[in-house]
Amino acid sequence: MKLKALNEQLTVCQVKNISDINLSDSIYFIGKTSDELSLVCKTESTPINTLNREDGWRGFMIEGVLDFSLIGILSKISTLLADNNIGIFAVSTYNTDYILVKESDFEKARAVLSEFFG
Repeated sequence: MKLKALNEQLTVCQVKNISDINLSDSIYFIGKTSDELSLVCKTESTPINTLNREDGWRGFMIEGVLDFSLIGILSKISTLLADNNIGIFAVSTYNTDYILVKESDFEKARAVLSEFFG
């Protein structure tokens, strides 16, 4: 298994409406519940009218398609980073997982994860 560092600067935010989101962008994640509409997107594409916003995130993608029977991958990554005082924001798609860390922790996270994932 390999991790790929993402080049994009990312923002985690809350928005009022899905119409505020640039759905043609190359990367974004939307989460919706009855209480909120959350968005992870490139910082440069963050909607102007956010309810809450936190800039300064960078990410890693687990390369390849992960089978649903695989167990503990995200747990292992989060434990490795937590043991090094690095907080995460995790996002999953059908195919794989993405691990976001604060920009200030990015190089440290890369070093920690490269020891395990090569």
